[in-house]
Amino acid sequence: MSIFTNSISAAKDEADAYINAVLKLLDDKEPLTVLGELIPKLKKLANELSDKQLSRREAPEKWSILEVIHHLADSELVWAYRLRMVVAEKQPQITGYDQDRWASQLKYHKANLEDVLELLGILRKTNLRLINSLSDEELQRAGVHSERGEETIRHMIRLYAGHDLVHLNQIARIRKSWV
Repeated sequence: MSIFTNSISAAKDEADAYINAVLKLLDDKEPLTVLGELIPKLKKLANELSDKQLSRREAPEKWSILEVIHHLADSELVWAYRLRMVVAEKQPQITGYDQDRWASQLKYHKANLEDVLELLGILRKTNLRLINSLSDEELQRAGVHSERGEETIRHMIRLYAGHDLVHLNQIARIRKSWV
């Protein structure tokens, strides 16, 4: 299991490695720009690929492109909740989740891509709208993540932008595996 497909128990042990890898990938890129570019990139990709290609996995235990996109939508849903909790509450607890379990139990492989992209687009748009409305002081508000400890909104923005890049790279790797 890689640092990008952690179960909740493994994530505690690998949280620092995950954070470092994601932030290294983000490097000096502007996080809000990265976050704003995801939906157009995914829509372009969706138009280029057949249903069969979207459902093909690079290996039996790995996700397909469809499943990766569904994960991004559910991750955005989770972030929407976390973000609002940190904005509205004082040092709220932020619970981790087992993304592989979500993928299997929520049947990502049977998802309708159009619906998933629509959900992701709406969530991303509203999350960015909220972020852009926050003051510098509000961006310093923090919650306590069950796996990673205290995280400010500003730090969460960087993590989610890096998370986008991780999965865009994963999609590119999946496509290369077909050759």
